[in-house]
Amino acid sequence: MALASMTGFARVEGSSGPVRWTWELRSVNGKNLDVRMRIPTGLEELEPLIREKCAAALRRGNVSIGLSMQRDQGEASLTVNEHALEAVLKAIQVLHRRLPDAAPPTLDGILAHKGVLELKEPEDDEATRAALVAELVRSLDEALDGLLAMRRREGEAIGRILGRQIDTVAALTGRAEALPGRSLATIKARLAAQVAELLDASVGALDPQRLHQEAALLATRADIREELDRLAAHVAAARDLLSTGGAVGRKLDFLAQEFNRETNTLCSKSNDVELTAIGLELKAIIDQMREQIQNLE
Repeated sequence: MALASMTGFARVEGSSGPVRWTWELRSVNGKNLDVRMRIPTGLEELEPLIREKCAAALRRGNVSIGLSMQRDQGEASLTVNEHALEAVLKAIQVLHRRLPDAAPPTLDGILAHKGVLELKEPEDDEATRAALVAELVRSLDEALDGLLAMRRREGEAIGRILGRQIDTVAALTGRAEALPGRSLATIKARLAAQVAELLDASVGALDPQRLHQEAALLATRADIREELDRLAAHVAAARDLLSTGGAVGRKLDFLAQEFNRETNTLCSKSNDVELTAIGLELKAIIDQMREQIQNLE
């Protein structure tokens, strides 16, 4: 399966008879799948179907779906709202009694009052409405396909970036592995020299045996063998997830946290300038990885 980003956009236009419409679908990052819709009044029946289709196609992301519709004006007709007209005429009579010298209202002025004239759309019969809904659904499927295609293109690009970043982590781990200063024997030799200097500088207050015990303990604590092994294991797991594809964003995010944990421990154990520099490089590349992973489904 291909990797998919949570960022995408699709726009599809369609028509059926005198009705024209536009679907617009947008998606951005989100912890879960959250679908929000703007559907014209009278088509609320589409909302459950839209949610069902989104749940089948998408795993995560904040998705906004908008449907705008227009009907050719030639099909519509103007009618007079009798109740609104009666209310306006009564108001005119009241005002005329209070202001007898005022100029009488014109027909244009009366009709300009809101609600007096109504533009009525022709009502579709059952068969026409069913055909319209079927075309809207077909057009929605096309828009969803477009959204998925864009999310997958974005996902492929992110996957290539992550692949290079994981290769960098592997290379840095290999450099840390090859450092001569991180071997247990080197650490013990360095600590032994420091202990010898302390003994030479002291006047007999230091216990040589205790000092050697503490030095051995410090050498053991400074060993980063486990951290390097876990980093290598995380690299293999991340590469496996990238090759598997699908909705692996959460798993990769967990791995990035583990990468960061091991790197922090490596830096805290470091007793070598070069190892510390490698640790800082690892932290920088892992932060970049986490930024990319936040975009994956």
